[in-house]
Amino acid sequence: MGGNYRKTRMLSQEQASTDGCDWHRTVLGNIKARLVDDQEFPCIFGRSAIRKGILKFIFVESVDPAGIRHLADGLVEYVECSKGWDGNLNTASPLVVAFSLDAIRDGSWADYHAFGWSVLQKLHEIDPMPWPQDVATDPHSPSWSMCFNGMQLFCNMSHPAHKVRRSRNLGAHFLFVINPRERFDVVAGNNPTGRKVRNNIRDRIAGYDGVPRSLQLGSYGSGGLEWWQYGIIEDNVERTDKCPFAFAGAGRPEDGRRTDERSPAGPAANPPAPWDGGLAAD
Repeated sequence: MGGNYRKTRMLSQEQASTDGCDWHRTVLGNIKARLVDDQEFPCIFGRSAIRKGILKFIFVESVDPAGIRHLADGLVEYVECSKGWDGNLNTASPLVVAFSLDAIRDGSWADYHAFGWSVLQKLHEIDPMPWPQDVATDPHSPSWSMCFNGMQLFCNMSHPAHKVRRSRNLGAHFLFVINPRERFDVVAGNNPTGRKVRNNIRDRIAGYDGVPRSLQLGSYGSGGLEWWQYGIIEDNVERTDKCPFAFAGAGRPEDGRRTDERSPAGPAANPPAPWDGGLAAD
């Protein structure tokens, strides 16, 4: 059954804190318990964002067509406001997309990841803008990332089935923590300072989780696959699984690579690396 959706799809952190819906306030409370009360939580950028009160929220009651449309409309709002980002970390607002327990609950990590990918696929199929020409359409390409409304996005999946990767567990609800991917290039790009920031966060995550960092963590465009990093697996093992995402657009190379990847010169030298920010990004 579809949810009772309001006209404004995306809420500020302040609006979420005064929302009349109990489960919305529970989500925010769980996030505060991790990022504010737990002083060891490893993502310094997420801790900074919630202290500044700059998180954005979209709450999704169900994943029926009305629920997905609600999410898509809210994601358009987020992309449009993100286009005007001034490059200042103090104004970099992560987006938390929270799903009700009626939408999904009590699954394994594989169940939650399958759910997340099904939502991303549904969003892609109603994307109001063409897929960017400079982004690969095949998730097994190192230059692929999720795109919506013309913007590359990093979509971190957080859920309660993460008992080992505790940094990817922000409470009882399945969450996407979404940031514009290119924002990472500004904060922790492929330069000495950026690599130091990224390695520091990953070391903090390994200490917090109590296990070595995931084998799938990498750098955008240079061997690491983004889709592996959206949903981190519990064990430190090599992955051979296939991404569930299927490009639904037209007019792109059959193999899903970017134009420059099909040329003899190959991809551009020294591609940018991702910032490991957000709330629980590895």
